[in-house]
Amino acid sequence: MRRVFAGQRDDLVIDVMMPMLECSPVLRFTTLATFIFFLLLCFCPLCTRQNPSMNRTLTLAVVLPESNLRYAWSWPRVSPALRMAVEKAQSELQLLPGYHIKTVFANSELDGACSEYVAPLKAVDLKLYHNPDVLFGPGCVYPAASVARFAAHWRLPLITAGALAFGFKPDDDQYNTTVRTGPTANKLGEFVSHLHDHFNWSSRAALVYHDVKKDDRPHYFIIEGVFWALDKEFSNLTVRYQMYPEDDDVASVIQFIQSNGRVIYICGPLEMFHMIMLQAHKEKLTSGDYVFFYVDVFGDSLRSDGTRNAYKPWQSNQTHEEELKEAFKTVLVISYHEPQNPEYRTFQKNLIHRCKEEFNVELNYSLMNLIAGCFYDGVLLYAQALNETLQEGGSPKDGIRIVQKIQERSMQGITGTVSMDKSNDRNTDFDLWTMADHESGHFEVVGYYDGITKQINWTGTPILWLRGSPPSDSPLCVFDTDDPSCVKTPLSTFAMVALGSGLTLLMFGMASILIMRKLMLEKELASMLWRIRWEELQFGNSEKYHKCAGSRLTLSLRGSSYGSLMTAHGKYQIFANTGHFKGNVVAIKHVNKKRIELTRQVLFELKHEEVHVTAQTEHHGAPL
Repeated sequence: MRRVFAGQRDDLVIDVMMPMLECSPVLRFTTLATFIFFLLLCFCPLCTRQNPSMNRTLTLAVVLPESNLRYAWSWPRVSPALRMAVEKAQSELQLLPGYHIKTVFANSELDGACSEYVAPLKAVDLKLYHNPDVLFGPGCVYPAASVARFAAHWRLPLITAGALAFGFKPDDDQYNTTVRTGPTANKLGEFVSHLHDHFNWSSRAALVYHDVKKDDRPHYFIIEGVFWALDKEFSNLTVRYQMYPEDDDVASVIQFIQSNGRVIYICGPLEMFHMIMLQAHKEKLTSGDYVFFYVDVFGDSLRSDGTRNAYKPWQSNQTHEEELKEAFKTVLVISYHEPQNPEYRTFQKNLIHRCKEEFNVELNYSLMNLIAGCFYDGVLLYAQALNETLQEGGSPKDGIRIVQKIQERSMQGITGTVSMDKSNDRNTDFDLWTMADHESGHFEVVGYYDGITKQINWTGTPILWLRGSPPSDSPLCVFDTDDPSCVKTPLSTFAMVALGSGLTLLMFGMASILIMRKLMLEKELASMLWRIRWEELQFGNSEKYHKCAGSRLTLSLRGSSYGSLMTAHGKYQIFANTGHFKGNVVAIKHVNKKRIELTRQVLFELKHEEVHVTAQTEHHGAPL
């Protein structure tokens, strides 16, 4: 066999062709085809080297819920967005030239709900049978966590606009290939931290959330971001939380609020929030001493439906609308910021149209469409990073390298400026709403948080605080009752001293009066004023003494010392020895005792003007 060099190819052709002419036609044809293929390999070695991406296939695997439109990342919502993003990347942006992009989908639902059991199995199937270059989804937290661990093991980029939980930490090797292009609870916590800085709330906060502990648990994972941000950013801030009771025990929620904070964050269905605010109004918690933040990230309470008008979250079909309207004067609503660029409005219109056309599903204009837009931007973000990797001689299978290129990257996307942080989480914008008109109850945006600059841009519409200023998050001596500086009584020190002095003087005066009365009584007892001298009694003719009109006295014998006395009722006569004392006829009774012991009790009784005996007669005294 001859060795072929670059300058000997003409001789090689002649040597090979000569035996072919002597063979049979069939053999001649087979040999000719083989020879032509050999020539193509020999003479066109640069055809594949000049454009390695020519006729290559890039596989995008998607793991999302297939039919449950309650999820903002359901397949009917996201599929049109992914298709539009691929079209723009290859046609308008000229990214990934020569690549054919194929999308394969797997359903992560089980009985209509996200399943952390089904999702990883479907991801394994996709890896086994399609060997994808990138994974999109899942959106639910638990399925996303399971699939993200597999993706990290496979060194496969996982891009999602869901999975908002705080626990996806980039420093954990389990999630080092996860890219979150949508809103996250971490960024919500950053916004809340800036609110506390702005209003000087650094002591206490209370969180109330709804949780079913199954499916995706969105309210729990949303409020989790608020908890961890406040706990991390403020070393002296006390954060308390409570799950809303399953038995709708609103009274226990109000008791928790009263005991733990003045700045309250509530995350749950609007009906639950209405119940809490109605009870708070009844308990006098809506007079301006509290502020209630309703965390409604998709702004459902601000959209119109059959029970309320747009931007009036206090409205409902209940009979307590006026009470709710009053209560909502202390409410601020937190939601995602809807992009205001015209490209997003066009995208949302096309998304709704394609969803109807491809899936026969009617979508509304709402903030839930923001998630589809974030998946759209995720495709463009990945395409840019992959394009740079290919230009540097890399491969679509170099997932770690591609993910690193996405870190701290910025681009102009369909949802505005897409800015990723070093953790591959998107910097998210938020809106703050308040009742701008207390008469109409209309809510407006008063502040817009820019996730890139980390600043709150106030719109100029004031927050109408009921007491003229934001409430204190830790009023004096309400929570820190052990603080020695707390005054245990509403009276001032001067008032306390004055009150004590007054009470002391009053007690001293009363004691003095009682002592004086006792001394006077003792003096009267000792003086024996009741004592009558025997010489003062007159016996015999009583005519000169009988002068008093209306006397009840009747003498049986004039001038006798023995007469009769009629009782006061005039019914009975009593015969006794009588005499005269100071013009009064008196009955005289002799006591057959040689000695009378004048004890204090006897003196006290003789001192009284009336001694209650059987006849209840007037007592004048006693001669001793």
